[in-house]
Order: sequence, then C-alpha cells, then structure tokens
Amino acid sequence: MFALKTNNITRLLDARKVPYQAFELSAEKHSALETAQILGVDPRMVFKTIVVVREKKGKPLLAVIPAPHIVDFKALAALVNEKKLRLPTQREAEQLTGMQAGGISPLGLLKKGFQVILDEAALSFADIHISGGERGLNIRLPVQALIALTNATCSKVSALSIDGSDTQD
Repeated sequence: MFALKTNNITRLLDARKVPYQAFELSAEKHSALETAQILGVDPRMVFKTIVVVREKKGKPLLAVIPAPHIVDFKALAALVNEKKLRLPTQREAEQLTGMQAGGISPLGLLKKGFQVILDEAALSFADIHISGGERGLNIRLPVQALIALTNATCSKVSALSIDGSDTQD
C-alpha cells in the first residue's frame, strides 16, 4: 500500500523534511472509517477534513476531526466567534477548495486562507492520518508537524457520531 506517486503535498512534506508515510488506496471516494479499515489502523487516528461555511462573509473553515466523529457546530461557532455555521454541499465544498471530496486536505490549502481547526483528540496521538490531497492518497504524519504547517487551532470541535458512522465525509 505504500504510495510511490508524488503530488504537491508529498513534495511540500519532503521539502520541509517532515517525516511521513504515504498510503495509496483505490481512487474511489472512501469514508474516513473505510480508510481506517483498509489501512488496519484505529479509526480515531484517521482524520477527515470537513469544510464548514460561515453565515457571514469570510473564508470557510476546515474542521479536521476523527473518523467516527461529526462536527460540533455549537463548539466550532463559539470558537470562531460566529453565530451560525453550515455544511456546504459536496459540490460547493469542491468549488470552495478546488479539491475533490474524499481528497480535501488542509495541507493542500495552505496558501488559500482557510482557518484550520484540528480537533484536540489528535493531541492524544503522535501521528495521525489525513487525506493526501487527492482521492486514494492517505498521509500519516506527526500531529505537531500538521499543526505547525497549517497553523491549526486545537480545540474540541467534534462529537462521537451517535450511530458510529462518519456521515460528514
């Protein structure tokens, strides 16, 4: 499963000398829970990037949360001082980010002005898995490197999905 292909994200990580592992999966859209199962890792270590739109004008947010979780909109809104936030449609998320759903990565949007909020659950792991910026590419990297690269704010912004699904993928 080790990916030999490179893209802008792997080149960025190489240039910054960030240790990482790249895993190649099939190119169809996998949920974060499916990705964890395919890779044989704890689903709490696989983080998905959820695009969240502000009610007021302003760049959308990127909530990076564990696979079995959903965004806690109340906590996220309070953190970013917004009254209301919403999930965009899949098409809208793709238009906003320029990335295909299932491949949206905070590392692929570094210079696009998105505020990255990393769920504090990530802090309980040395490394986590995130999208590699395209469907079928998963990256395992140190949490602290992700925080440094994205200037992420860490806070509790997710809750365990009641039915255990990751419906916000």
